[in-house]
Amino acid sequence: MTNPLTGRTAIITGSNSGIGRATARSLAEQGVRVILAVRDLDRGRAAAARMDGPTEVRRLNLADLSSVRDFAETCTAPVDLLINNAGVMMQPLGHTADGFELHFGINHLGHFALTNLLLPQIRGRVVTVAAGGHRVGTLDLDDPNWERRPYKPFAGYAQSKLANMLFTAELQRRLTAAHSDVIATVANPGLADTNLISHAATARTRIMNALLRPLSQDEDGGARTTLHAATADIPGNSYVSPSGFLEARGLPEIAERSKAAQDPELARRLWALSEELTGTTFPLTMPEHPRGQR
Repeated sequence: MTNPLTGRTAIITGSNSGIGRATARSLAEQGVRVILAVRDLDRGRAAAARMDGPTEVRRLNLADLSSVRDFAETCTAPVDLLINNAGVMMQPLGHTADGFELHFGINHLGHFALTNLLLPQIRGRVVTVAAGGHRVGTLDLDDPNWERRPYKPFAGYAQSKLANMLFTAELQRRLTAAHSDVIATVANPGLADTNLISHAATARTRIMNALLRPLSQDEDGGARTTLHAATADIPGNSYVSPSGFLEARGLPEIAERSKAAQDPELARRLWALSEELTGTTFPLTMPEHPRGQR
């Protein structure tokens, strides 16, 4: 029997290591043409060389919106899957090339811009990798870049993961309103022992990660929810998470998200701010709404 994924095209950000690499490897083995969208071409080529199946490596730096635009301009053919996987975790205060706080800029804004720029070519699904940490995140739309608040690495990370959740919800709302067949889903990989844990920024976070490591799974285990969100017959705006204790590991299942992640007004406001900050907009035709709302 022919695999229904054979011949499809997937773009996966951050696919030279960790969960992204495991996701890319699995899809390539199933005959998907995988475009590894990576910051380091050498590491991307090394990862692709170990995959069985059709692959291509292209440079993408989500910390630089000019790189995001350059990448999108090279993608003129149809894309079946866009998997927004790349991210940073619990980094000290730093900024992208465009002046955004690293977590918010890379994990959310870079993928927001990439998705909007590629959406005219996408014909299947947009999957964004969030995290269980969204449950403790708060989103300050008046100070998303921590210019007036005391900065804390985990709080910055959790804010960006909540933004991932809200982005997916609002993206699906817009896709539905535009009568698009594309759907948006979001995945929580659980706890995976990848380089995100290894590269934790502070002594405190390294200690916390050491305590959590016994609950962690390997990168293949962490990729299971992403693959489910990308290929399973599930509704748009599904949140796929591990079924085990504290959502740390286990088989993929559709889970409930935090109350904040279900706030439609917060999602709309985040979208409007993200359009302003990135200079990108939803490219599909939307019906007119009262009072100029979109």
